[in-house]
Amino acid sequence: MGKEAKTNAMRLLERNKIPYEVLNYECDEFIDGLHTAEATGAPVEQSFKTLVMQGKSGQFYVYVVPIADEVNLKAAAKAVGEKSVEMIHVKDITKITGYVRGGCSPLGMKKAFHTIVHQSAAQYDKIYISGGRIGTSIALSPEDLMKVIDGAYADIIQ
Repeated sequence: MGKEAKTNAMRLLERNKIPYEVLNYECDEFIDGLHTAEATGAPVEQSFKTLVMQGKSGQFYVYVVPIADEVNLKAAAKAVGEKSVEMIHVKDITKITGYVRGGCSPLGMKKAFHTIVHQSAAQYDKIYISGGRIGTSIALSPEDLMKVIDGAYADIIQ
């Protein structure tokens, strides 16, 4: 089998000597996190999606939330000290993050944005996040994730 092409997320983890596991799944286009967890066999409660929002100030923020949950916009804004935040448009994802919809990882974006991880992640030994492209997930410890992102835990779901 050929050598796997690394994503920016994987390169960042390797540069920081952080252990991770890659889970690949068959997928040609965007599928939601629940289907991704089903495809990889990852536990739903330990699977997290990456959302990018823009605050009233114009700053961008990254939110890592359980795949089955919705973000509470008021709590998300409060967590980063903004009056309000709103989701960026799908068409802007690649321009802002360097990733495509369905393959957006909180690791290795074009810039390091302040990232809020839902507090439930802290209770697990391992969480599952996007690997930086459609068809790839990464499993790693939430503590290791926090080591390489500008992040904090907060209760940001409805």
